[in-house]
Amino acid sequence: MKLVAATGNAHKLHEMRQILQGFEIVSAAEAGFAGEIAEMGKSFLENALIKARAVAAATRLPALADDSGLCVDALGGAPGIFSARYSGGGDRENRALLLKNLAGKADRRAHFCCAVALVFPDGRTVTAEGRTEGVILEKERGEGGFGYDPLFLSDDLKMSFAEASEEQKNAVSHRGRALVALRELL
Repeated sequence: MKLVAATGNAHKLHEMRQILQGFEIVSAAEAGFAGEIAEMGKSFLENALIKARAVAAATRLPALADDSGLCVDALGGAPGIFSARYSGGGDRENRALLLKNLAGKADRRAHFCCAVALVFPDGRTVTAEGRTEGVILEKERGEGGFGYDPLFLSDDLKMSFAEASEEQKNAVSHRGRALVALRELL
């Protein structure tokens, strides 16, 4: 089955291809979609549906979208759906702001949440969610991954996502769990 990944994030596209082997996953650009999609939802699932519906309608192909983020207990669930634009800058600035906002806080529990939506051109929709637990480190560890990975110490792996191999991370990550659940529904 050919799916269009409704994302401009090369890291997410790579993970989707790694986790959903057996599916042909093309980028939105490869499918001819060049538009911007405003993520105006109030939840990860709403945002995933907004993206998948827009790309499926434009390309007339099944579109797969995810929305995911980091939720920190001591920050009331922030950055949450605003994870990618938390600081107004890039990954490095987001991590710096997270560390600043957690300064002096003993509770560093956090989880990553991911919602995925597969929308077919005829409107049929399949959704799934995944979650992974951990804590926020006081300083970055590891060279791999992206986003908050150097600060997220996985409960499952006992290492940061940035220290883990792709295979290790994908086996327990929020996106990995959501995509495996989606594959099982298909």
